[in-house]
Order: sequence, then structure tokens, then C-alpha cells
Amino acid sequence: MESRIALPDKNSVGKRIFLPVFLTPSHRFILVATTLASVGFVQGVEVSFRNDVEAVIAKAGCNLGTCHGNATGKGGFKISLRGFDPDYDHAALTQDMNGRRINLFEPDRSLLLQKATQALAHEGGKRFAVDSWEYQTLREWIVSGAKREQPNELALTKLEVKPREQILIEPETKVQLKATAFFSDGSQKDVTSTAVYELAQVGLAKVSREGKVERLKNGEPTVIVRYLDKQQPVRLAFVAARPEFVWVGQRENNYIDRQVFAKLKNLRMTPSKVCTDEVYARRAYLDLLGIPPTVDEAKAFATDKSPDKRERLVDKLLARPEFTDFWTLKWADSLRVESRTMDFTGMTKFHEWIHDAVARNVPVNQFASAILSAQGSTYAVPQTNFYRAMREPNARAEAIAQVFLGTRLRCAQCHNHPFDRWTQDDYFNWAAVFARVDYKIIENKDVDKNDKHEFNGEQIVQLLKEAKLTNPRTGEPAKAKLLGADKLDSKTTDAMKDLDAAAEWLTNEKNPFFAQAQANRIWFHLMGRGLVDPVDDFRATNPASHPDLLKALAKEFVECGFDMRRLIRTIMHSSVYQLSSEPNENNAEDQTNYSHAMVRRLGAEQLFDSLHQFAGVRPAFAAFPQATRAAMLPGPAKPSKKRSTVGDSERWLVKFGAPPRLLACECERSNDTTMGQAFTLMSGPQLNNLIRRKDNVLTALLKDKSTYDEKIEELFWRALSHAPTDEDRKRLAQTVRENPDHRAALEDVAWSLVNAKEFVLRR
Repeated sequence: MESRIALPDKNSVGKRIFLPVFLTPSHRFILVATTLASVGFVQGVEVSFRNDVEAVIAKAGCNLGTCHGNATGKGGFKISLRGFDPDYDHAALTQDMNGRRINLFEPDRSLLLQKATQALAHEGGKRFAVDSWEYQTLREWIVSGAKREQPNELALTKLEVKPREQILIEPETKVQLKATAFFSDGSQKDVTSTAVYELAQVGLAKVSREGKVERLKNGEPTVIVRYLDKQQPVRLAFVAARPEFVWVGQRENNYIDRQVFAKLKNLRMTPSKVCTDEVYARRAYLDLLGIPPTVDEAKAFATDKSPDKRERLVDKLLARPEFTDFWTLKWADSLRVESRTMDFTGMTKFHEWIHDAVARNVPVNQFASAILSAQGSTYAVPQTNFYRAMREPNARAEAIAQVFLGTRLRCAQCHNHPFDRWTQDDYFNWAAVFARVDYKIIENKDVDKNDKHEFNGEQIVQLLKEAKLTNPRTGEPAKAKLLGADKLDSKTTDAMKDLDAAAEWLTNEKNPFFAQAQANRIWFHLMGRGLVDPVDDFRATNPASHPDLLKALAKEFVECGFDMRRLIRTIMHSSVYQLSSEPNENNAEDQTNYSHAMVRRLGAEQLFDSLHQFAGVRPAFAAFPQATRAAMLPGPAKPSKKRSTVGDSERWLVKFGAPPRLLACECERSNDTTMGQAFTLMSGPQLNNLIRRKDNVLTALLKDKSTYDEKIEELFWRALSHAPTDEDRKRLAQTVRENPDHRAALEDVAWSLVNAKEFVLRR
């Protein structure tokens, strides 16, 4: 159809030139803009859409997930999240059927400007004023034709922020950040006023639009500074003056102590004292074996006068079979060892394979490589069950990155990662590495027809000669590429090439991501918090609390041949690991700097096994009758159609946070306390039955010829790994002695001890 566009005549005021053009509505904007430029009407300043307009949109908050960057947009207008797709954003702004969002003839009437200044109603409120630089930038871009690109347009190569970290001691409460952008021609530009500033924590500080950070309360806030597609974290620490502060450190046993104590000194924070021998023994047993020491073990350690007894205890515990059981449990959680996708046989065989590797102290890099490159029968080659649990390339890519590299990629499946450097192309190219993994189902019996992820029977994990994974952004096949590394050789005819290359690259000693992620995970299991926390969320915008310490741990891990026991020994020999959980006057609020031990609830298996060890009773598991402790279970039990394989013990574990292992994430396990758990311990039938059983330790205590004082002391050592105070011993012994029903009185004492915080918590 013919349309007539009226253009102002530059040579005759008040006259117009009418140009007949044939166009569809979708092309109207492009033709108008081109015609305006061709007749020389445009007089505005050349503004870059990529470098200037996108910066304004980001600064105004328009491309956030809470606004027009949402997956469905807002108010009928959608742009890419945080500006990851400038082409899409330009089309969304300019290809408006009615020409209202961008008005080339009357720029000030553009909806883009009127909504943002609230000249027209805008649900997002006023984003900037008419006299602001944001308004002028957008207006000049519209006046100059609203072009997508300018000739010889520069590309942003780096964002530099100063300071990157700073400690501010009262009366200092403010700091001005400065952001500098570096471009492809070597030029640089001060973008302090145009960058976006976001706080990673709420309540510690506030930050202005111009990058001035002001303390709200003492702590260590992280500010994320973002400009276009680059971002940098800034770590700050607001510290109380504490004029009376005098540094009182603990003995430095190794580099861990030197680095942690140096930061504490800078923060004017005194570490707690080293814990007592009784606390250390209980802590070490729980961390390494998942159970507290027996009475004899606890007493022997407490009375040992050797100066190196803590070091010798660690060596002894690392050699115990219970260590293998308990640390196999940790790997089984991460590797999703469960029977729904693996079936019962596959689950148990994979668990046995992990157990054997931990028992033999197989280097962690070799352990991971064997899993990643595995092919064959899920029964004959147990580690292939790792792939059996994940039927899609995307699921494999995400799980492998999360478990072995500590990297969360899921956000990049739909768009460039908003908080990390990974793009949507990176995501699908990495997923393409695992796209040829395929499954040959030998048999599949008793399958729930409504659950397409459940299998029961042997399978063969194999590689197809060729497989295609489409990148939805481009619509073309993704090209197999290692995450942040070089592209795989696409010409190879070796069907093993992709998995072998991925396994070799990922576990290579030169790959800092693997060593740091695994060292951080070990630190987390011993200290209760990762240096990077969460442990599977490594990114520039979630920096380590002690970056140099993390590098040092990874360096030792590599140098010792990825020996897990060696790194555990180093951490447990440090004074930092041995600090008391009792805070002092200036470290009570610390949760990130390891100034005192973190108090945490025992895990489900730890608590269950500790209760049964205290009672002297072997637990019963419906699905795994051969298991004598919860830490030995290969996976969560699953009810079958013929019979229930979920007993009271299994349900108890679920209630206390044992994970179903459907995610490759530490977050799936919960150590939080709930009202249901409290009622279970106070009045639940499982605990009451355990205490009242006639074959438990209380029966034996009542039969022996020890005094009631000695019986009370025995129960304290069994439950809390230390002797009672004289007052507690005398008072409780008298209570039992004077009660006509000695058994009931002793049961009350036992119930009180296992409900004590000292029993339920790891201190």
C-alpha cells in the first residue's frame, strides 16, 4: 500500500515535502529514519545506542527483572534483562506499529521520554527529570535518527572500579566509588555517574545513584558496580572505632591462621579462645565420622597430656571406616545418588563405587575424571549412573558446572547471566559438550507410567556419533566448547573426544576453578561456611571472604595431588578450626570471618546416629537392613508398589533435613531447625521408644553396681562428651535415688541430655 510521509522543507519555512513510499507497518520506522537522515534534517549529536542509550536504560532500572526486563515484560513492553541483547532492545524500542514509543518528528512526545519523566502515567514511577542527562541522551539519540549503530562504534572492554576493597574505621562512614570504562580503541571514560550500583546485602549500607556508599551499621557489605555488560564487586568493611581494642591473637599453626588472623586484626576483632579438649574431640568426631566419641574415647583424649594429641587424633580419625562412610555421604548428596532415576541396583552400585574411592583416598581430580568420562553399563560401570540421573544435555551441563566448578549456570539458559560473565552462548556451547550422551535401555520394569524420569533396569550409557543441540538465541546448532576454554576439535571422529576432553580440562591441575571449588567445599564441611558461600556459586559478584586464603588452599590441594585427607588435616590443625564457639565482646556478630566456631545443628544422619549411639541400640532401616548407621545408607528410600520401603527411621531423616537428592546443590540439605523437629525430640514416639527400650544402655546401667553419681557421669559422657559439674551430678543423682521408679527417673535424665543444646548442636 502507498503511504505519504510529510517532511519539513529546510529551505522554506512552513512548507512540507510529501514523499510517496510503499511500506508495511513493520518497516515504517526504518524508512522514516533513513529518509530523515538522507535529507539532512537531523541536527542532533551522534549518540551510541549500545554505549549510551543502554546505559540510560540500565541506570533508570528499566531492564531489571522487576520491570521491563521481566520474561513477560511490563505493560506490553519487554526488553532484554540487564541489556544483554542490544539488538532485541533496539527492535523493541523502534519497531512500534504506531510510532509512539519513539517519535522521530516530535522527540519530546516519545513514550520513552514521557513515561520515564511521568508526563504520562507510568506504573514504574518517575525515572528521571526532563533536565537530566538521561533525558538529554535519549532525546539526542531520537533526534539523530535512533540508529542501532554508529560508524566505527567503540566496544567496552573493561570496567575498573576504585577502591575495590576498603576498611573504614569510625568516624569514617562514607566512601565514594569511582568507575572508569575502557574501550576498544584504548580510550577511557569516567562513568561514575552513569554506572549502576547495587548492594549484595540489605541493611548494612546504602549507596547513592552517584556511587557514594554510606554505612547503616557495622559489617562487610559488597557493592556490585555495573556498566553495560561489565560488572565489578567492591568489598567494604565498616568497623567500630573500639579505642580500647588491643589485639590478642592465638597461636598461628599454619598459613590459614596467618591469613584469617591478619584480617581479624584489621577489622579490630579479637578471635575467641581455643576450645577445650572435650569440645575439640566431639567436634572432630562429628566432622570426620558423623558420630561423637564413645565414653572411653572421650575420656582417653581428655586425660591425654601429649602436646600433639589433637594432631594425632585427626590422623586416627581419617583412617577410620566411619570417615569413609560419612564423607561418602557428602559426595552422594552432590552426585544425586538416589533410586528414582538410577533404580535400586544402580544407586547401591554407584554408592559402593564412591565408598571405595573415598576408602582408597583416590585423588579428587581422578575421581571426578572417572565420573565425567564414564561409559558402559550402569551396573558394570557404576559411575555411569551420574549421567543416568540427568537425561538432558542442559541438566548435565548445569550439574557438572555446579558440582565440580562451583558455578551456577541456570540463569544463562534463557539470557546472559545477570551476575556472572557467562552468556547464553556459553551455556549452550558447554551443554553441547554433553549432547551426545545417550542411553540404551536394556530393560525397564515396574515403571510408574506417570513419571517419565523413573527407570527400573539396566541401561548402557554411550555416546552418539553426532548430536545437535540448538542454541535458541541463534536458532543454529550449538558448538561444543568448554566453559571459558577453547572449542573442541569438531573434525575428530573419536566418539570419546568430547567427554575425555571435558574431563581432562575440568580436572587438570592448571584449572583454578576445579581446585578452588573442591577446596572450598571441604572447608565448608569443616567450618560450616564456605570461603565462597554458597559453595556452588563462584562468580565475581560473590567474592570470597578471604580470596588469598582460598587460593592458598587450592594451591596446596594441587601440590598434594588432590589428596582430600591431606587438606582436611591442614584445616583441622589450624587454630582457626580449633577456636571456641563462645564469642567475646567484639566478635559476637561475626558470621563470615571465622573469629569463632560457627554453631550449627547436627545433620539428619549425625543426629540420628548420635541418638542411637547414646542409647546403645542398633537402628533399623526398612529398605537397607544391613546398615548399622544412617551415614551408611546409599540413598533415600523410595516406596514401591508392592511394599513400603520407607520406615520410621527413613521418615525421621527426612524430617530433619536429609535431601531427596534431586538437585546437585548443597542447598537441598537443610540443617535449619523447625517446630516439627522440636516436637519430635521432645515428645515424638521414635525418641521415647528409643529411651524406653529394655535393651538400651539404661537397662545396663541399672543392673551394674555403680553408684548413682557414677551413672549420671556415664550418661553425661555418652551424651555430651564431658563430665557433669559437681552440682549437676549430685542434684541428678539425688533425683534418681529418691524416685521410687529409678528407671523412669533415669529415662528423664536421658531425655533431658539428648534434648540439650550441647547434644543437638555442633559447637
